Amino acid sequence: MDVVIAGAGPNGLMLACELALAGVRPVVVERRPERSPEPKANGIVGQVVRLLRLRGLAPQEAPLPAFVFGAMPLDLSGLDDNPLHGMGVRQPELEELLEKRAVELGAEIRRGHELTGLTQDDHAVTVALTGPGGPYELRTRYLVGCDGAHSTVRKLAGIGFPGVHSAGVVSRTGHVSVPGAEIRPERAEMEVPGLGTYVLYTWHRTERGASAMLPAGPGTLLVSAMEWDDAAPGDDVPMTVAELRAALARVLGAELPLAAPLTPGPHVLRRLNGRNTRVADRYRAGRVFVAGDAAHVHSAMGAPGLNLGLQDAANLAWKLAAVVQGWASGGLLDTYEAERRPAAARVAMQTQAQLALAAPGAEVTALREVVGELLADTGARRRVAALLAGSDLAYPMPAPPRIRCSAGSCPTCPPIPAAARGPCCSTRRARRAPATAGWTCGRATGPTRCSCGPTAMWRGRASPTGRWTRRCGPGSGSRSRRPERAAGQARPTPPRMPGLTRSYVPSFGASAAQSATGTTPGPSSSRSVK
Repeated sequence: MDVVIAGAGPNGLMLACELALAGVRPVVVERRPERSPEPKANGIVGQVVRLLRLRGLAPQEAPLPAFVFGAMPLDLSGLDDNPLHGMGVRQPELEELLEKRAVELGAEIRRGHELTGLTQDDHAVTVALTGPGGPYELRTRYLVGCDGAHSTVRKLAGIGFPGVHSAGVVSRTGHVSVPGAEIRPERAEMEVPGLGTYVLYTWHRTERGASAMLPAGPGTLLVSAMEWDDAAPGDDVPMTVAELRAALARVLGAELPLAAPLTPGPHVLRRLNGRNTRVADRYRAGRVFVAGDAAHVHSAMGAPGLNLGLQDAANLAWKLAAVVQGWASGGLLDTYEAERRPAAARVAMQTQAQLALAAPGAEVTALREVVGELLADTGARRRVAALLAGSDLAYPMPAPPRIRCSAGSCPTCPPIPAAARGPCCSTRRARRAPATAGWTCGRATGPTRCSCGPTAMWRGRASPTGRWTRRCGPGSGSRSRRPERAAGQARPTPPRMPGLTRSYVPSFGASAAQSATGTTPGPSSSRSVK
């Protein structure tokens, strides 16, 4: 078996889809006997929306005209290159869509099978499982943990999960109805007697906390109230509509007549005490990997979770497929952590910043005024939009090699003695050209000749116009000069540099050889996350 995935949430199913699309048939094991109907995420925001569109899993996407940052409005309507795209889909619907696609592509999904242990050696991972028929084992080349924030795979693999816990932040969320309220989803607002107009789909910050509401069916709202309170009940105390009503009244300064929801369930009614922001100290332990919430947890401010986790899956899948199918070495898998862990660190940073901006207090109010003035600038809005979309991080790329003449790139060339090397020589090595070539280094002395032969030596530096510079000419005079060309004679072609291929060309311009072959300069030394 090539790949086993622990966890059939959105990230595990996305990984299964991408692996199967690349020709690898993974096995997904999930301890729950069926998909959870509990609504969690209500949409996807970020550049992964474009990926889902390319895979045929999303309708035609469009940039969002507005969003929210730290419970502050973020106007994006004036950005001609707005990178922040959105897709409205509830998590159960997304899981159903991804599971259907994964099965169509050949992935195997085993529900009711819980991972209980793992051991690995240099060749494979042995996974211990408990299923409906009892305990059994699977032998697989690679194991990926997509099993959530309390990941069993991460713990068994010995991967650390450092981070911080923000105590005193309490969030209460639930599906409710508001008798007497007029909900107008097309205008993104609700009219409440005694309160006035309440704007939907966004966070509202007061000096006592923050709140948000969005429609969740006919006459039903999903209401959230966030407070900075150390006296909240513990996790063992069940959450009630009355508790949510009291929290919302404290935040808004007015009581809303919240009641039980009118639509059939399942419904959300939960309390979250504190906030964890953690990133795994490594994403790989031998043949074991972690992705999604198993690799990072953070505040839900700005809805970055699915954008980050689904991109983890897309990044890891093609690399695993390349190694499994043998057209890439195992070292390629190390780039997964190098590329995705910095992205998680960016999300951890910006969600903590958003949470701080939503907190009560006069100091925070002053900070919000400063940030609000900055967000009036188009450039600042563009940078924040890229931060939220996850498109502001450039993967590190090696610098283009410093190309010298062909002789300097050849490890078998004998060194030019210092006494025989002139200022025009750009290398310390040279081949001995045939005596019949008639070309020597213009300023060198002694019998050593340049390697370029009758076509002259070409240095690896480019002129401002992008042309290669020739520094050697005929004879052994004290000045370098260009070789004479007869009428109609083609321009000399520079020797091909070892390691320089048409798929990678230094970004400083096209050479004469490239112009002759139609090769154009390659990409710059950094690129955005894809």
